[in-house]
Amino acid sequence: MRDARFTIHENMLLKKQIFEDMKSAMKAGDAAKRDTLRMLDSMIKNVEIEKMKREEGLSDPEVQEVIARAVKQRKDAIAQFESGGRPELAEKEQKEIEILMAYMPEQMSEEKVREIVKEVITATGAATKADIGKVMGQAMGKLKGQADGNLVKKIAEEELQ
Repeated sequence: MRDARFTIHENMLLKKQIFEDMKSAMKAGDAAKRDTLRMLDSMIKNVEIEKMKREEGLSDPEVQEVIARAVKQRKDAIAQFESGGRPELAEKEQKEIEILMAYMPEQMSEEKVREIVKEVITATGAATKADIGKVMGQAMGKLKGQADGNLVKKIAEEELQ
C-alpha cells in the first residue's frame, strides 16, 4: 500500500513549485516576484479553507483556477488604472500578470480558439446571440485555463452575428 502523504503531494506539484519559486525570489531579492507569489499563496490558502481542503490541499487544476482569477483581477485593475491616468500602477499589474502566467498552461492562439468556438456552435446548434450562454459554457469547459474568457466571448459574439 502506498503512503497517503505521497499521493497527496503528487497532486500538488504546482503549489509546491510556487512555494519553491517564492523562496528563490526571497533569496534573490526579487521583491516583485516575491510579493506576487506571496499574494498567490495567500489566495490558494483562502480557497483551501473555503473548500475545506486545508489538509489535502488543492489539485493543480484548482490552483490554476485561482491563478486565472488572479490574472483576471490584474487585467481589470490595469483597465481601471489606465482610465484613471496611472500608467505606473498599470505597468506593475502587467508585471504581476507575467509572473502569474508562468504557472498557467500555454494560452491558445486566437485562431485555435475561434476553431473550437465554431465547433461548439455547430454542436449546440446555436444560431443567434441569444444562444451565447450555451456556447460560452461548453467552450470554456473545453478551453479551461488555455484561453481568456473575454477573448472567447468576443469570438462567440462575432460568430453568432
